[in-house]
Amino acid sequence: MGAQQVREGFAALYGAAPEGVWSAPGRVNLIGEHTDYNDGFVMPFALPHTAVAALSRRTDGVLRLHSADVEGGVVELRLDDLAPETDRNWTAYPAGVVWALREAGHAVTGADVHLASTVPSGAGLSSSAALEVVIALALNDLFELGLQRWQLARLCQRAENVYVGAPTGIMDQTASACCEEGHALFLDTRDLSQRQIPFDLAAEGMRLLVVDTQVKHAHSEGEYGKRRAGCERGAALLGVDALRDVPYAELDDALARLGDDEEAVRLVRHVVTEDERVEKVVALLESGDTRAIGPVLVAGHASLRDDFRISCPELDLAVDTALAAGALGARMTGGGFGGSAIVLAEAADVETITKAVEEAFATAQFTAPRVFEAVPAAGARRLS
Repeated sequence: MGAQQVREGFAALYGAAPEGVWSAPGRVNLIGEHTDYNDGFVMPFALPHTAVAALSRRTDGVLRLHSADVEGGVVELRLDDLAPETDRNWTAYPAGVVWALREAGHAVTGADVHLASTVPSGAGLSSSAALEVVIALALNDLFELGLQRWQLARLCQRAENVYVGAPTGIMDQTASACCEEGHALFLDTRDLSQRQIPFDLAAEGMRLLVVDTQVKHAHSEGEYGKRRAGCERGAALLGVDALRDVPYAELDDALARLGDDEEAVRLVRHVVTEDERVEKVVALLESGDTRAIGPVLVAGHASLRDDFRISCPELDLAVDTALAAGALGARMTGGGFGGSAIVLAEAADVETITKAVEEAFATAQFTAPRVFEAVPAAGARRLS
């Protein structure tokens, strides 16, 4: 749904034109999975798929929310009643951003909101972060809060961690807020320093496909939180602030110190080697050796499957089938337990790989996957 449709939808709901329309994208993570909450490195890029929001300010302490993607009417909330983990609906994401802004001392006095999104929900492509960031950017503009993009990302992360109750890292919100068209974002999640790395596959005769397995995940429940707690325990056992502080060159020594604690060994090994893979991909892209990132992606999938243990049969089938059909590289992307895989391929092989994956899913009697090309797009912005 485009800006004009969202603008018109707002006017039909609230009886007047909105003060503005904003958008924020979902993201694909090229490499660097489950490293962000370990103070490590990540490398996402923004998708053309976006959450679009039309907003107007209110001064009466009321937040009115409506989504074109959810059945039901306008949801009305009082700002003074907003409290963490009291809302298990989609409204928790925009309401959580308002709560986080007000908790940080910013004078948000209410808003009317109409939303629509083309970011696939539950596909590991950060539909929730897009929703949070578009609201944060709009309120920052409307109330003239003067916050930088990285500050908005931090507040959105706090909304998701505390208000929604999902223990996610900072990558998704920063990607949505800060990515640039035609680039991947090399982000150090400890200090939020970032570099935009040119990533124009089409110019080199390649494509990156997203295979949405249609297997839904729920990060706020269970396994994701267990992995994060396990990583924190591993860091404590090794006497470091975060697993980012374990040098790759000293990994074998660190693992030996963990002894027969199998879970800690697996989690630590994944995070430390994944940080190394991010730095390797950055070096390859900057040297112009883009095709050589394929094996690095494959190694990342093996680590997520075997050490972090967050893959699933559908993701493994997508990766294995794509590679057998000639892909340069492939791996699961996102938080895991479902969602999407990415496939790096020569442009000439896209049709063959897509057909092979679709046929493999049909043979396995899995739900048909959704396959589409991912092109690095712009980050959050005001549309009108």
